Amino acid sequence: MTSWQQSLKNSITTPQQLAQHFPVDIDALSRVVERYPMRITPHYLGLIREAGDPIWRQCVPDAAELADDNLLVDPLNEENLSPVDSLVHRYPDRALFLVAGTCASYCRFCTRKRKVGCSTMSLSPDALSQGIDYIARTPQINDVLLSGGDPLMLSDEVLGDLLGRLRQVPHVQVIRIGSRMPVTLPERITPELCAMLRRYHPLYLNTHFNHPREITAEAQQACARLADAGIQLGNQTVLLKGVNDDPAIMSELLRGLLGMRVRPYYLHQMDLTCGTGHFRTRVEQGIEILRALRGQVSGMAIPQYVIDLPGGKGKVPILPDYVERLGDAIAIRTPDGDSVIFPNGGGENLRRG
Repeated sequence: MTSWQQSLKNSITTPQQLAQHFPVDIDALSRVVERYPMRITPHYLGLIREAGDPIWRQCVPDAAELADDNLLVDPLNEENLSPVDSLVHRYPDRALFLVAGTCASYCRFCTRKRKVGCSTMSLSPDALSQGIDYIARTPQINDVLLSGGDPLMLSDEVLGDLLGRLRQVPHVQVIRIGSRMPVTLPERITPELCAMLRRYHPLYLNTHFNHPREITAEAQQACARLADAGIQLGNQTVLLKGVNDDPAIMSELLRGLLGMRVRPYYLHQMDLTCGTGHFRTRVEQGIEILRALRGQVSGMAIPQYVIDLPGGKGKVPILPDYVERLGDAIAIRTPDGDSVIFPNGGGENLRRG
């Protein structure tokens, strides 16, 4: 059996390698890859049926990523909310701990595409220690989310060391891991990894399935191993044009997630990230998808539709009563009564904005 490390080494990282499997414009893709790196694992490559299909769109570079889409490099203002290089502290009681700078496959819609996979996100052991030290001296933090990049890119030993050091901080009650490995590199979810993780409960893992074709036998086995280790599994889906912006597709995805003990958690409206405008849908479309799901799938399968507001203002639920249409924008009423203007949809209206 091929190890997950060997699968990672066998990944597609250049347009020339991709051209051995599909007809592509090598020069056009190369210009994108110079700015935003590409990596596609053998497992995920095997899910592509044809160029432009929902799996292709998520992992293959597109010239549209270099278009002037009038969006933000750091839409969630993470750089200004980072007291140390490896940590984002937006909410008083929670910290986002960036423990890895790479992923098994690079999503073309990533909110951190400005740095994930790039030399600017090289996290040293000293940077990770600074993050833990900050958490230890900030007693209001009781919930730590390990992200990146993908935390499961770390070896079992390094990840276990980080989890052990966090568990030694008395006020840290909950540790969460955000990982797309069950989708893109399910062989990473080994019995040894799960045995290590179960030592650090309460431990939660949110993964990232966007399309029902990602629910493979291998992904099901990976999620079963995690669930059998007592790890609570959730899923965060991003609403993506040409991928899952359809009630039937979304319904199939959500049912499939519940069937493998993964609770749908969030449905994200696309962040306003530079280079991702071609993926954006209108907010009304997300609302209509949720309306179509009501009564058709279990309430347990229906995620909360949210927008992570630009400027680091946090997530707000998107419900009809909270949204007012304003031409090419919408006004979102926040829980504290404020109104935030948010660009709607993609394409021309974003470039005009």
